[in-house]
Amino acid sequence: MADEPLRILAVDDTRENLIALEAALEQPGVELVTASSGFEALELLLRQDFALALLDVQMPDMDGFELAELMRGTDRTRGVPIIFLTAIATDERRRFRGFETGAVDYLSKPIDIMVLNSKVAVFVELARQRREIAFQRDELGAALGRLRAHGDNSPLAVFEIDADLRIVSWYRSAERTLGYTADQVLGAPLALAPFLPPNGGREALLDGMIDLLQGGDRRAMQTHRFRRADGTVRDGEWYCSSLASTGQRAGSVMVEMLDITERRRAEDTQRLLIGELNHRVKNTLATVQAIASQGFRHARSHDEFQDAFTGRLQALSRAHSMLSATTWESAGLRRLIADQVAIGALSEDRLLLDGADIDLPPELALRFSLVFHELATNAHKYGAFSNAIGTVSLIWTTQDGMLTMEWSERGGPSVAPPSRRGFGSTLIEHSMAADGARIVCDFAPEGVRWSMVLPLPDGGISGAQAGVPEPQPEPAQPAPAPARCEGLPPMRVLVVEDEPLVAMELMMEIEDGGGIALGPATSCEQALAMIREGQPDIALLDGNLNGNRIDPVADALSARDVPFAFVSGYDREHLPARHERRPMLNKPFIPADVRAMLAHLAQEANAPVS
Repeated sequence: MADEPLRILAVDDTRENLIALEAALEQPGVELVTASSGFEALELLLRQDFALALLDVQMPDMDGFELAELMRGTDRTRGVPIIFLTAIATDERRRFRGFETGAVDYLSKPIDIMVLNSKVAVFVELARQRREIAFQRDELGAALGRLRAHGDNSPLAVFEIDADLRIVSWYRSAERTLGYTADQVLGAPLALAPFLPPNGGREALLDGMIDLLQGGDRRAMQTHRFRRADGTVRDGEWYCSSLASTGQRAGSVMVEMLDITERRRAEDTQRLLIGELNHRVKNTLATVQAIASQGFRHARSHDEFQDAFTGRLQALSRAHSMLSATTWESAGLRRLIADQVAIGALSEDRLLLDGADIDLPPELALRFSLVFHELATNAHKYGAFSNAIGTVSLIWTTQDGMLTMEWSERGGPSVAPPSRRGFGSTLIEHSMAADGARIVCDFAPEGVRWSMVLPLPDGGISGAQAGVPEPQPEPAQPAPAPARCEGLPPMRVLVVEDEPLVAMELMMEIEDGGGIALGPATSCEQALAMIREGQPDIALLDGNLNGNRIDPVADALSARDVPFAFVSGYDREHLPARHERRPMLNKPFIPADVRAMLAHLAQEANAPVS
């Protein structure tokens, strides 16, 4: 240990001489160990370490020279300095033998205490230095061992480059992460390293390393791509620490590279999910807004509005819960019906079902939940469930991607066509409106019958459409603030919106303002057809149609110089980048904002506004 005293061995067969040495050698940090014979000295030498040995020459059984020769023959004691102490005259032959056995000096008895202490002090200091060097060596070895263990076991790829930008250390962690062995990369210039792809920032990384080497002890982090031995290219964060050069050692850089590929994918997914969540929430709010607005238009009283509005919200809420249980993938048709039965909206013993279960996509499931709610509500108020004997049959079949469904009421009061069209009927027809859909309501005296033929969506059209020119990106400019206006000219306004209630609200605002509503188009293909055939003057575009981008529709309108605005629950960054200067109406909206946006688009189309 570093704080242990240094030991000096004194060997003499005369007890008085040993006592005199103990009195003479009183130095701090020094312990004198005595032995009265060569054999006793050898035993001590094999058990303890000594900084110096003071040996009497004349001793019985084993003299000082013989003891010195035995010490020089053993690895443990070979390096112990020896000073001979003698009381007899020393001729050159005996002196030569002493030095030949490893002596560093001769002292004659009686011994000069000052000389002895001076010589002992020199060897004690040398021993202290040797001990300190050994301690530092051990500490350095332990530090290097810890560094090696860290480099080998680190989750980061660890390696070192020298001042000439050559790889001089390659740890097992680097081999695990990058796939290259030490034999493949050690000594190679970093510029030719196989794990640096040419287009992944190689030059920037090299420039950064040179800058670090020129600046002393510094740290830096860079982001560059890297290529594994299997050929895959991934993203990495390169944490670099430079060690400044000294007079005896050139500078170097320790590199620890973290593979961030999965983290970046997770971040991209998170951004996508947040954008999608924002879109869904705003779409839902816009739907609720439309239900409230349209319900208020058609309600006869405050209580009627409250009951109808609450019921529709509950229907939407239950459908949302169903979809959440399947991570928003699908909801079964029979489960939607069973949900209405569970809350008492439909009587299980008076409802006749016939049809195989069908998994409905999220948007269609939400619409069906509202449709079933409206059908059940009307049946309770006016139809088969308004008495104790009426029944309802619900029959559906699927063929060639089409769903055919029939709701038939029997046994209720006699039916007559209504004097005015209610919101329930309007909601049913608009909710199920789609390409190829056919919806018919027959108010027969024996009972209401709804017949619906609906396409089952299996994906929409995305990307550029055939025949639509590819416009160049428009310069980014802030959208002008729309001017307020009370009326519109009789211009054709295309509505592209896949949420039926939101589309209904937009179209009513257009018609109430004096415009001609075209649509709604619920897919890019349908919207493009309406652009070709309907020749709209202006347009309102949803930011996303059932998961498909609106880009081809925006491109087609731009190519025809038709002013348009986005109506979206997405942020601006999720809309087509080429049309970032187009104005945008956020969902949920208020009627005044819709009218103001229409007025702005009408002005852009050079149409007079009343």
